[in-house]
Amino acid sequence: MRMIIGVGAGILVLAGVFGGLVLNAQRLGRAAEADYPPVGSFREVDGQRVHFVDLTPDGWRAGDPVVIFVHGASGNLRDPRLALEDSLADGGWRRIYVDRPGHGYSERGGDDMYRPKRQAEVIAGLLEQLGIERAVAVGHSWGGAVVAQMALVAPERVGGLVFLAPATHPWPGGVNWYYDATAAPVAGQVFAQAIAPTFASLVAPQAVKGVFEPEAAPRGYGEKIGLPLLFRPDTFRANAMDVAMLKEEVRAARPSYGRILQPAAIVTGDADTVVLPEIHSAGLARDLPNAWRVDLAGAGHMPHHTRPDEVLAEIGKVVDLVFPSAGRAVSEARADMKKAAGDPAAVSGLKDRVGPGE
Repeated sequence: MRMIIGVGAGILVLAGVFGGLVLNAQRLGRAAEADYPPVGSFREVDGQRVHFVDLTPDGWRAGDPVVIFVHGASGNLRDPRLALEDSLADGGWRRIYVDRPGHGYSERGGDDMYRPKRQAEVIAGLLEQLGIERAVAVGHSWGGAVVAQMALVAPERVGGLVFLAPATHPWPGGVNWYYDATAAPVAGQVFAQAIAPTFASLVAPQAVKGVFEPEAAPRGYGEKIGLPLLFRPDTFRANAMDVAMLKEEVRAARPSYGRILQPAAIVTGDADTVVLPEIHSAGLARDLPNAWRVDLAGAGHMPHHTRPDEVLAEIGKVVDLVFPSAGRAVSEARADMKKAAGDPAAVSGLKDRVGPGE
């Protein structure tokens, strides 16, 4: 009898702990959404809501440059926007930042949405809904696998590509244990609902430090990109499934990369230890017929934050190829603006050439 009572008491304690963890996870999720509400617009694509920010300069016309940014794992549209928007706001490009399905405020959609191809179909569908006939797609890390698929599923709409520290090829080994645990069919739901959000929020500062090394993260990076949105149980599980399933997805996709004929810039840090450039960036440079690779000495996994000028220069080259007239005019005017930064009158005149930004 004592054993039965002891077992029953233990079960009650475990149930109480589990319930407390679930409540804490729900609390973290509500707090994150209150602190970091949606910052853009919504469109329904393939039956699911997609959250995006569309920044269109005054005077922009159909046929002028469009650049769409696709974020990596554990992120949302705030990440590339934080890194690059200040430099892009004075140019004439239309910029679209999108939350990948299951991240930020975009709905996850179907059970197969961990596949880069499915996410690519959704994002290409968003471009179609927005009436965009041609765009340059910029993908960071996991987003690199997505923009590669965008080039394949919508080649008429995706005119050029920029890969930033891309994750696009199979690699030796696996992923961190907590991704596999959270992605598991049944136990993963329990882990995501109860344990992962609390655990992840505690280790987040160290994780941010690690993803930027050997360089430093911008001050307040986690708060500025709304990192706590990741700790919502459904978002955390979606992210874990993306990461856990990626290796087999890119293994299957690799033979098709030779059909990507669009011009493509591959920008990688030679000190990246998160996504090894000798596997992924080197693989893309080998597999894509019209790609070039730029290695940034001493840069880690986040070059768009730590080396924005170099990244923007490569984006500009691709834009010039895809939008020869308008793209080159904007790129030249932006370069002149940098030179004239100390002369307000000169900058004002150059903005008249390019068209004011948002």
